[in-house]
Amino acid sequence: MARRALTGLVLLGLIAVAALAIWLWGFGGADHVMREAVAAQRQAQRAMAHGLRALKSGAPGAWWGLMGICFSYGFFHAAGPGHGKLVIGGYGLGRAVTLWRLSALAVASSLAQAGAAVLLVLAGVQLFDWSRVELTDMAEKALAPVSYGLMACLGLYLVLRGLRRAWRLRAPLGGRVLSTHPAEGQDQSQDHGAHHPHADHDHTHDHSHHHHGPGEICASCGHRHGPTLEEAAQLSSWREALAIVLSIAARPCTGAVFLLLLTWRLEVLGAGIAGAFAMGLGTASVTLCVALLAAGVRGGLLARLLGGSGGGSGALRLAAALEVCAGALVMLFCLELLSRSL
Repeated sequence: MARRALTGLVLLGLIAVAALAIWLWGFGGADHVMREAVAAQRQAQRAMAHGLRALKSGAPGAWWGLMGICFSYGFFHAAGPGHGKLVIGGYGLGRAVTLWRLSALAVASSLAQAGAAVLLVLAGVQLFDWSRVELTDMAEKALAPVSYGLMACLGLYLVLRGLRRAWRLRAPLGGRVLSTHPAEGQDQSQDHGAHHPHADHDHTHDHSHHHHGPGEICASCGHRHGPTLEEAAQLSSWREALAIVLSIAARPCTGAVFLLLLTWRLEVLGAGIAGAFAMGLGTASVTLCVALLAAGVRGGLLARLLGGSGGGSGALRLAAALEVCAGALVMLFCLELLSRSL
């Protein structure tokens, strides 16, 4: 009964995602969402200006009122297309990532984007004496294409990685099927002799029974012949996470730039910095929901296949297909954004 309910929820989720995609890109829904998001952002900017005047005059509760406005701005800004939520959602759909790591990645990328806005404004006004127009142009016309290009490269990386995994799943070794991803199944046996280039070891004894998993210590030489599965997965995930955070942070939020420049002129820059990170938290709330939804869809599909007749090999093939599809979606969408920004 529980398995049927899980399958039903997964199917409903897929249908809802497909219907949303058709409405967004087939019936002009993306343009409608964009217009609504822009209108909400303009209202939030006017509210921010009003909140800053109240803060400057010393009105009670003005600080927290401004932080609430900034959080709302970040939320509505993330609701529009073009943010890193697609990249993180696609990553959660295509890769085996724990929920807490995916959540931390969503929050870290949004806060890093706010930090990039702070650095841009401080450097712009202190070193180059840039105006609001110059700072906005730097964020939109110079840094945004860089960010979109990096995100497209991440999508391509997922595609190539998924294709490589799918190809290796076709190659049997000793009657077994190999997996290329340590978090979702991997042949843990290694031929001992293939990893012993040491000339100073005695190899006259029989090695036919010595098969060491990754990270295990060899009884003959006392060495480890490779990282553990957990170490390999952690190294890969942290490198990928860093690349994702940097690609998203490369494009500072223009709303944060506007706020920081205004607070600098009003000599309340501390409120502007805090407000920029409040915007980041608002953005993270949307990104986090998208990421967890993608991870839930992935987990439901794999759990359904593992519970059926497909077994582990079928789940591995599905995981590779999900990685290819998610990577292709991210790459194509970011390439479209890149072409619009140039």
